[in-house]
Amino acid sequence: MQLMSGRNAAGGGLRERKKRATRAALAEAAVRLAAEHGVEKVTVEAISAAAGVSVRTFFNYFDTRDDAFVAVDSDAHVRIRRSVLDAPAALSPLDAVREAIRTELAEAEQRHELWRLHAEVLRAAPHLLVRRISAHMADETELAEAVAERIRARSGAPARRSASAAASAASATEEERRAALDLYPRLLAAVATTAVRVSLEHWCARQDELSFPDVFQEAFSLLAAGLPAPPVR
Repeated sequence: MQLMSGRNAAGGGLRERKKRATRAALAEAAVRLAAEHGVEKVTVEAISAAAGVSVRTFFNYFDTRDDAFVAVDSDAHVRIRRSVLDAPAALSPLDAVREAIRTELAEAEQRHELWRLHAEVLRAAPHLLVRRISAHMADETELAEAVAERIRARSGAPARRSASAAASAASATEEERRAALDLYPRLLAAVATTAVRVSLEHWCARQDELSFPDVFQEAFSLLAAGLPAPPVR
C-alpha cells in the first residue's frame, strides 16, 4: 500500500519538508529514467542530475542506487498511521483505516502516471519487486500496530507503549512484531493493503469511469458488507 502525496502530514519543520521533497524528487527521477531506459542503464549520476542535486546529496538519502527505485511514496504509511490514531473515537477501526487511506488516495490520484511507471519498473525488475514487497510488509505491520493501539485505547487499556516496550518492539524482527499482534489488527491491515492494490489495478483499466478514491470506497464498502455476491446480470 504505497502512495505519493505532496502533503506535509508526516510532520516536521521546513528543513524536514525540504528533505522529504529532495528524497521524493530523487525517487521520481529514478523511476522515470528506469521506465524510459531500463533499470540497469540508469546510474546514480543520471538520477542525481535529473533531480538537480549532486551525487553526494544522493548518498545522503540512499545507500544504494536500487534504494531510490523503491522509495516512491515512502512517507505515506506514516501519514496513514497517524490518521488512524487521530481519527474520531466514534469511528470503528475499519472506518478509521478506510478514511485514512481514502484521504491519502484523494490527493495521490493526481500522480497516477508515476504510479503506473513505478509498477512497470517493478514488473521489469524482479529483484526490485522483492524489495518493494518487503517494504509493503513492514508498512502493513505498522498499520496493524496502529489498529491495535486504537482498539486498546477504546477499551480503556493504556494506548501507548512504555519506553521499554517501545525499545523492545524496535529491536524485534518484522516476523516477531507481526506475531505479537492479535488476529484482527493483522487481518484488517492486510485486507486494507490488498484493497488498495486491487482498486488501483481496477481503476487503471477504467480511468474514464470512476475516480481512484471512488473505486477504493466501493471496494471497502464490499468488504464492510461481508463481500456479498454481486447481482446476476
